[in-house]
Amino acid sequence: MPHVDTNSNVQQVLTETRFDTFSLHPDIARGVADAGFEFCTPIQALTLPLALAGRDVTGQARTGTGKTAAFLLVIFQRLMTSGKSSGGQPRAIVIAPTRELAIQIHRDAELLGLHTGLKAVAAYGGIDYERQRQAIASGVDLLIGTPGRLIDYFKQKVYNLRHIEVAVLDEADRMFDLGFISDIRFLFRRMPSVTERQCLMFSATFPLKVNELAYEHMNNPETVRIEEEQVTSRRVEQAVYYPANREKLPLLVKLLSAIDDGHIMIFVNTRRAADLVCRSLKANGFDAAMLAGNVPQKKREKLLGRFHAGELPILVATDVAARGLHIPGVTHVINFDLPQDAADYVHRIGRTARLGSSGDAIGFACEDYAVNLPDIEEYIGQSISVKNHDPDELPQIKRPLPPSPKSRGRQGGRGGGGGRRHGGRRKHG
Repeated sequence: MPHVDTNSNVQQVLTETRFDTFSLHPDIARGVADAGFEFCTPIQALTLPLALAGRDVTGQARTGTGKTAAFLLVIFQRLMTSGKSSGGQPRAIVIAPTRELAIQIHRDAELLGLHTGLKAVAAYGGIDYERQRQAIASGVDLLIGTPGRLIDYFKQKVYNLRHIEVAVLDEADRMFDLGFISDIRFLFRRMPSVTERQCLMFSATFPLKVNELAYEHMNNPETVRIEEEQVTSRRVEQAVYYPANREKLPLLVKLLSAIDDGHIMIFVNTRRAADLVCRSLKANGFDAAMLAGNVPQKKREKLLGRFHAGELPILVATDVAARGLHIPGVTHVINFDLPQDAADYVHRIGRTARLGSSGDAIGFACEDYAVNLPDIEEYIGQSISVKNHDPDELPQIKRPLPPSPKSRGRQGGRGGGGGRRHGGRRKHG
């Protein structure tokens, strides 16, 4: 029977399995209590009994289902109870495909592991190169990072992988998408053998290439899958419009104007489109910011912090934000551009309706990207409801000024002064 968390304004679908049934180390249990965790999500309830018993596990579940907490608890329990020492070398490693995901995992590790005395360090590109290097060199128990930065420090002999007791590969399918697979194999081949360490691998999908990786670097893993009746969550209300290209921005402004109390992510396919949409929204009174690959890391973190806190109501993003970010309370996802990869559609709209909440996903099947819709519908196994609009009723919008030369490449900052607050985010417990 599912458990409903009544301490939140959102009904979160949990299981009847309690965290206190796992005999976690007392210092870990304190961190779980600090985080407010009482009942497990389905992926946690299935993964923890196996992984805490020392089994290798491959876990498949849609994003936002509690995978991070599951593998962090396994890591902490192993490190707190194995009795091994490493002379300051990492005893556990988590490999993540993006900087944002590495930062989020590190943040969760600091919360759940607060009372353990274990040191977690994050290593990722774009910021704090020497500071991260020194943090690792001074001794680390849990190393979390992206492949490139991890290999960089490894080749400099800042750390070694000879004492790894638990290795975690998160978002494995995304690693392939981003071309990191040779880097993953480089790291795994320098760890203890599969019989001398535990390995956990999590992914939203498990295509053949991910299964091959698991076969190569895991010890007879147990597979855990959280199956849903549909690829996309039933709690996401999906709709699609068919605007002409010139109608897309006016239609977007009209839809946003009708949303009260919204916490909205707008996805586009290119950085240039992200820049145009963001500047257009600001010109028409919306407080919006842009998240794309060319935004400096410090600004990315600041933007995500503001959006996470509800201070920023609208985030315009490329697929850099489609996965791995835990941002509660996203009420609407708008695909201003339909993605060319059907799986990316699922990951984008997975930003909303997380952990039992509901949400809306709106897509624009325009002249350039309507061709992607049939593949998306085939992939998710359903037709998306079509909504009509009257071009004559679209608002006349203000066109933005072109970006100044100084601001080129620095897009993604704070929304302009006097911008519409747009209701803030909904409060979730």
